[in-house]
Amino acid sequence: MSLVFNTKTYNADKFGADAVGYIGALKTLSVHDDLGLARVAPKPTATFSGVSRTSAKLTRTLTLTGALTPTGQAILQISVSVPVGTASADIDALLNDMGALLSGADFKTHVKTQKISF
Repeated sequence: MSLVFNTKTYNADKFGADAVGYIGALKTLSVHDDLGLARVAPKPTATFSGVSRTSAKLTRTLTLTGALTPTGQAILQISVSVPVGTASADIDALLNDMGALLSGADFKTHVKTQKISF
């Protein structure tokens, strides 16, 4: 099974009960190009249906400029927690809003400069 986004392909490499690890085209023994998807099933109680939890983690080795080392690891991780019973359209809206934030200029400035007030 493969995942393709932004013209990059990640192929399934490691399988667990609630996680799958994928590797990208740049992956070698010393270079990371890894993607992981994981889930935690809802744990309902007598009074609450629980929440569904998922996560995605992207790890990539980058070439550094003006640093003390020639390479370093960049890690991006997203955790999602959604109450059981949430409408599909509400999930779409949340993901679309977060996607717009992540790809927008303000968040890029936040990551590049650690600015938190706009």
